[in-house]
Amino acid sequence: MSAAYAYLDHNATSPLRPVALDAMVEALRAGGNPSSVHRAGRAARARIDRARRQVADLVGALPAEVVFTSGGTEANNMALRGAGRRRVLVSAVEHESVLKAVPEAARIAVDGDGVVDLAALERMLAEGPALVSVMFANNETGVIQPIAEIVRLARAAGALIHCDAVQAAGKVAVDLHGLGLDYLSLSAHKLGGPPGIGALVVRADAPFATDRAGGGQESNRRAGTENVGGIAGLGAAAEASRSGLDGVAGMRDRLEASLPGRVFGAGAARPPNTTCLSMPGVKAETQVMALDLGGVAVSAGSACSSGKVSRSAVLAAMGIDPAEAATAIRISCGWNTVFEDIERLIAAWQGLYIRVTQSDISQRAA
Repeated sequence: MSAAYAYLDHNATSPLRPVALDAMVEALRAGGNPSSVHRAGRAARARIDRARRQVADLVGALPAEVVFTSGGTEANNMALRGAGRRRVLVSAVEHESVLKAVPEAARIAVDGDGVVDLAALERMLAEGPALVSVMFANNETGVIQPIAEIVRLARAAGALIHCDAVQAAGKVAVDLHGLGLDYLSLSAHKLGGPPGIGALVVRADAPFATDRAGGGQESNRRAGTENVGGIAGLGAAAEASRSGLDGVAGMRDRLEASLPGRVFGAGAARPPNTTCLSMPGVKAETQVMALDLGGVAVSAGSACSSGKVSRSAVLAAMGIDPAEAATAIRISCGWNTVFEDIERLIAAWQGLYIRVTQSDISQRAA
């Protein structure tokens, strides 16, 4: 990011890409209601249509299947509540926007790396028609789920499939039709787009009931005047994200090889940008504050809970000891991360660990 400060919390939010800002400014300056038939309205509609194509291209969907939302949380809620299935199965490591959308949903167990137990899922699917919701990549550990195999099991049981791809799109290949998904959730600010805008992609023949009434926008799937500026920013970020984040894989490997802490989910596939790492004996909140003072931004688990640092439900589901889980931080690279950021993190992390270790030795010797 810069010599003065290394921003390594892209899974919380990724800085706005210049192309997204430019698209937003252009749209906001032009104005126009996309439901109007005059020139300004048609121009606004053209911007939305372009963004719809850009988002569809990112995730292997048709433009008509893209429904713009206020973000990933709304997209998840719309899918889970609009699919029309009374019985819902969700993995134990889902984002809170999935877990709280359907509190009564049955939880699918995961293994020590956070990967869904496929045998357990198959047994649960045998109990009757369901909607299965499993995230593509975990927001805390980065662990990628075996989506193709989950889809195969679900299809055999007549289940519908929803996938929260908020942390995967733009980092690894995501293909709605190639994978056979029914619903897929996206969020702009994880891609370098603006906050407050996202999308739910609904396969053309998948059942879907809207949760609101109004002017019929988004083909009667989400009423309300569209956020043209935000949508334009999402579209531009989606197009820019199609090149992926392959360049950061070496950065993650460098930091994981340089730091002695345990990497959670290391035995599973992960996107190239995410590391969930422990510092033995040092609370996560202490690390976050000390690293921030050292010019590095990271987070303790998910950053979607109003700044609170609490026990990670993801690590708990993975069977991680609470004391060890309390020492876990998340490091996540993004589109503007450079190797200097990683070196700054390594130096700050090692410096903190040495200070803590020496302090412990001094206290035991006293």
